[in-house]
Amino acid sequence: MRIEIITTRDWTQWLDARRADGLERRLRVGQSPQGVSMRVDGRELLAFCSNDYLGLANHPDIVTALQIGAARWGVGSGAAHLVNGHFEPHDALEFALAEWLRVDRCLLFSTGYMANLAVVGGLVGRGDTVVADKLNHASLVDAAQLSGATLRRYRHGDIDDARRQLMRATGTRMILTDGVFSMDGDVARLADLMALAEEFDAWLVVDDAHGFGVWGEQGRGSLAELGVIDAGVPEYLVQVGTLGKAFGTAGAFVAGASQPVEVLLQRARSYLFTTAQPPALAVATLASLSIVKSGNDLRANWRARVAALKRDLPPGIELMPSDTPIQPILIGDSAEAVKWSARLAESGLWVPAVRPPTVPKGAARLRVTISAAHSTSHVAQLIEALK
Repeated sequence: MRIEIITTRDWTQWLDARRADGLERRLRVGQSPQGVSMRVDGRELLAFCSNDYLGLANHPDIVTALQIGAARWGVGSGAAHLVNGHFEPHDALEFALAEWLRVDRCLLFSTGYMANLAVVGGLVGRGDTVVADKLNHASLVDAAQLSGATLRRYRHGDIDDARRQLMRATGTRMILTDGVFSMDGDVARLADLMALAEEFDAWLVVDDAHGFGVWGEQGRGSLAELGVIDAGVPEYLVQVGTLGKAFGTAGAFVAGASQPVEVLLQRARSYLFTTAQPPALAVATLASLSIVKSGNDLRANWRARVAALKRDLPPGIELMPSDTPIQPILIGDSAEAVKWSARLAESGLWVPAVRPPTVPKGAARLRVTISAAHSTSHVAQLIEALK
């Protein structure tokens, strides 16, 4: 295998090219807790960029639970789950998540990225085929590539194209999709994908990181919102969720039938070979889960704010089609999107410009996200600034 050597001069040219194309990224330093109003790099900003969809990241009950958990269990787990890093709060959280989602079993992971690496690489490998939506999250793309399976990508949301790719597939088949697509805010055609999974005897893996807590009865996600799993969760369906978005804490989980979850416990490398999340964090997430389950008012809040944004948006500015808290404004050119974001920042609003490779070339956008913690006046301020 040829290894390409890149000199300092080459890196300089690469970085210069990114700046010229409006693709340079930089860290911003938060100087206050996560929330809709934040102090960032010495400035007070109203944030429309967080995935904290229910406003729980600094909820006092969850903060107190984390403090109590740390006092009881310490601040670190010390080892992987299968060594001596699995504690009672982890076990209780896995059981509570499984009960909430009405599945046999859940398995905790340190991040959503690691959960996706686990579920794909744990269930398919060389000789198998992954059929994936072209707009899936980067972690799903990486998971498919690292699994060793053949990766076939279908046009975004195109069920007929997905069927064509499945017909060409060999070995064990897996359909891989986001539930809510993180940059567009639209929702996968999950009922159709379930029918394909049954037709081709395939796994269906749904990464519902942006759906859990936000959608459905008790916040049970996109599948519950669409009413496609009322009769129970089928054996072929595996769901992935993160805890650092609507839940306001950190970590992730895989949920499904007993056997596939046990397979992941036995062979998923990103589970076997990493330190477990702190048990105190599991205590905090148990408190968060209780709020999520009873959070109909919170879910009604973000829906009302999205409705107000759509109703009062100034002429000439169009939102991409989405009924989720993710409300992107398509700009197109990366440099132009950066300019829009900078102008909004001058007005005290934090609305990030999302550029390639996060989104396709020519599809740069402002990714507006609405939280249950936003007030009507917050949204009115955004609309006035856009005018």
